[in-house]
Amino acid sequence: MEYLDICDNQGKLTGEKKAKKEAHEKGLWHRSVHVWIVNSENEVLLQKRSPLVDNHPNEWDISVAGHVSAGEDYIGSALREAEEEIGLKIEPEELIQIGELTRMSEREGYINNEVNPIYIVRKNLNVDKLKKQYEEVSEVKFIPCKKLRDLIESEDSSFVSHSEEYKLLFRYLNE
Repeated sequence: MEYLDICDNQGKLTGEKKAKKEAHEKGLWHRSVHVWIVNSENEVLLQKRSPLVDNHPNEWDISVAGHVSAGEDYIGSALREAEEEIGLKIEPEELIQIGELTRMSEREGYINNEVNPIYIVRKNLNVDKLKKQYEEVSEVKFIPCKKLRDLIESEDSSFVSHSEEYKLLFRYLNE
């Protein structure tokens, strides 16, 4: 069972630890990380969420994302999630923080109140050599930033909605 450190809506830890399921049932604030991988061609790595996940199955999403486990910091969580989800080892100095968002969302008894930094990693990768975590990720691909922007602006329903985060990403990439 995964445990999360509970925080306030600014990300300040309260000292409480709760099971991830309880945090989402009660809408307790917790932390997560989002990492966008961008290659030298200004293409963005996307992951297609596995059909096995509870939230947004079969939708295209952030390169790497996940909860910050209890006792973990943002950087450690980002490194762990990259290795777990797509088999990618990254170094702390590769993470470029482009912002931090506070999100509140609810659907079907799942309340997600998160504080999360948004990171960029500039890295050229061969997607065929990435080791996808079957339970989380069904596919990965690079997409030109301009094409991603066009799809997001057209409100393509095959993408997980991250409106504020996409704005940060496109502003950073000057697209």
